[in-house]
Amino acid sequence: MGHRLSKIYTRTGDAGSTGLGDGNRVDKDHPRVEAFGTVDELNSQIGLLLTEIDPASEVAGDLTAIQHDLFDLGGELSIPDHRSMEAKQVEHLEARLDALNADLPYLKEFILPGGCRAAALAHVARTVCRRAERRLFSLSRDETLNPAALQYLNRLSDYLFVLARHLNRATGRDDVLWDRSR
Repeated sequence: MGHRLSKIYTRTGDAGSTGLGDGNRVDKDHPRVEAFGTVDELNSQIGLLLTEIDPASEVAGDLTAIQHDLFDLGGELSIPDHRSMEAKQVEHLEARLDALNADLPYLKEFILPGGCRAAALAHVARTVCRRAERRLFSLSRDETLNPAALQYLNRLSDYLFVLARHLNRATGRDDVLWDRSR
């Protein structure tokens, strides 16, 4: 394990730069910092969602594994040319997505974010996930990124959408359908 932080503040970022994992410094609004910062925000949103989930449930296990994956992704993004995300993580997420979706009714309308509190939190996490994906895509225009990282975020947003539907159904709530006639 690397160095442990014994002191949280360093004052090295007071002038608007931050250190990457390889020791280089970049501006705090650098696209790479935007990318790993948004992944961190997503991880925090999933942590908030977890407070509404039965800790013994399979979904809690999924979300905890996702948090670890996102921490790995943040580390990957903070160290240029480092790879920690793998295709097997994307494949695992796809399998869990398919399992959750199998029992849900076919969608005929668009869904609005809402329903039970946990589903609403899953929708918030989904939108942050989409933003993280956009940040990674923007970064990938100038730097080579691990394709598994982009694929993972794309699948994760789908997983969070299906999870919101699953959570509504599990609590006896209907999805909030968009009413085009309003």
